[in-house]
Amino acid sequence: MINRLIFAVVLLWICQSCKTADQQAFEADIIIYGGTASAIIAAVQAKQSGKSVMVVSPDKHLGGLSSGGLGFTDTGDKSTIGGLARDFYHRVYLHYEDSAAWRWQRHAEYGNKGQGTPAMDGDARTMWIFEPHVAERVFDDYVKEFDIEVRRDEWLDRDAGVVVEDGRIRSITTLSGTTYRGKMFIDATYEGDLMAAAGVSYHVGREANSVYGEKWNGIQTGVLHHYHWFASDISPYKIPGDSTSGLLYGVSNEPPGIYGQGDHRLQAYCFRMCLSNHPDNRVAFPKPDGYNPENYELLARVFASGWRETFEKFDPIPNRKTDTNNHGPFSTDFIGMNYDYPEASYERRREIIKEHEDYQKGLMYFLANDPDVPTEVREEMAQWGLAKDEFTDNDNWPHQLYIREARRMVGQYVMTEHDTFSEREITDPVGMGSYTLDSHNVQRYIKPNGYVQNEGDIGVHPKQPYQIVYGALIPRASECTNLLVPVCLSSSHIAFGSIRMEPVFMILGQSAAAAAVLAIDNATNVQDIDYSLLERVLIDAGQILR
Repeated sequence: MINRLIFAVVLLWICQSCKTADQQAFEADIIIYGGTASAIIAAVQAKQSGKSVMVVSPDKHLGGLSSGGLGFTDTGDKSTIGGLARDFYHRVYLHYEDSAAWRWQRHAEYGNKGQGTPAMDGDARTMWIFEPHVAERVFDDYVKEFDIEVRRDEWLDRDAGVVVEDGRIRSITTLSGTTYRGKMFIDATYEGDLMAAAGVSYHVGREANSVYGEKWNGIQTGVLHHYHWFASDISPYKIPGDSTSGLLYGVSNEPPGIYGQGDHRLQAYCFRMCLSNHPDNRVAFPKPDGYNPENYELLARVFASGWRETFEKFDPIPNRKTDTNNHGPFSTDFIGMNYDYPEASYERRREIIKEHEDYQKGLMYFLANDPDVPTEVREEMAQWGLAKDEFTDNDNWPHQLYIREARRMVGQYVMTEHDTFSEREITDPVGMGSYTLDSHNVQRYIKPNGYVQNEGDIGVHPKQPYQIVYGALIPRASECTNLLVPVCLSSSHIAFGSIRMEPVFMILGQSAAAAAVLAIDNATNVQDIDYSLLERVLIDAGQILR
């Protein structure tokens, strides 16, 4: 009897050990790290190609910024958007063709305003403007339809979790202790954490113009594009004109640097808020803990100068909602408060994200309630609030901070403004871009005359849609031979300002997965695949290459 009992206990222990081992180790042909739109599109392409794939996502919600508030799509020239990216916007179109999708307004009341293209294109059966929850549903539908295994809330162990042998990533391990082994790896995060942990070269900040012979990179003092600069003389001091009284919140006391030189600074981040003006679907802007109206004194002075463009970027999305973006000299961009984000620990990143949330919630509360805000602005703000039916598990606040730029790989080929201006011949395109070379402000400083100004906002149009090079998706062969990077790709700061659009990230995610499949099938490094084969696959998949 005792022997049987011992045998049963041992057998149970063995079974439990096997189960634990199974839970802690997974294997697939392609391991994709990230939960962005690029990651999910890459996974679909891999599954359609007959490969096993696993998405290891630090995010609980799939789709990155596409499902995180950026519903007013930065399309550029929509004719350059093909393949699975276009399929995504087609699926959005089908959703809004259903009358049940129009809960808070009638379809006919919406209009058809988009960015660079009409919101809804009936001829092409695509919808470019959408609500956050609709985008997330489309990505979740992809996962179900293609039976994609997704491991959510899994964070890469950035210190010891990437095993590289002979220039190849063999496995990655997350903070939960789970290991993922694959033949090919794709880093589809906004931060480039896998790329960095694998020892691949990258850059953070703006390169000097001299590095790649560019004009629009580096420090851009005196360059004033868009509408995001101080058009009036505004004092940055607590007592206007008194430099001994201290600086207002958000103004740097450091010199801005010399025009054209490189620096460590990053273009500003913000949350793309989804607001509603429907009385039954809005939540009043909350007063954040630690709210201090003095943090918004600079904006009060902008109002006092006569500025009245508060609502210029309350871009309409369906159902009486907005994708609200930064606009003007003092807005939702938290300028200068993200410089350490790309290299920061997870704990510090969470702090930075919370700081951005508190700043932006405080800004909304200030606009809706502070007596220094013009009456007509406060009255208009009173009609708006957070959309009650969006981000319902996060108090209606977006779950994704807009990481406009973090690390950028220095890979086999570096895309520069010369490529975006179509000044070089490209023989191995894997997609196209067309959007403005767009950088948001990087710093807020004091001019020699004692007034405040923003710096870093750039908006330069490419001459025509341009091609994106395959070599920009892959590291140098001496560094890693089985990794592709479709988001933090190899690009200068200002070229990335055009490439960094969600449709392009989807396009490049699909192309990266197609290349990974070819590398597996031909037992070769990603640097050595036959481009003619890749080109054929991409064209057959509907990608636009020229």
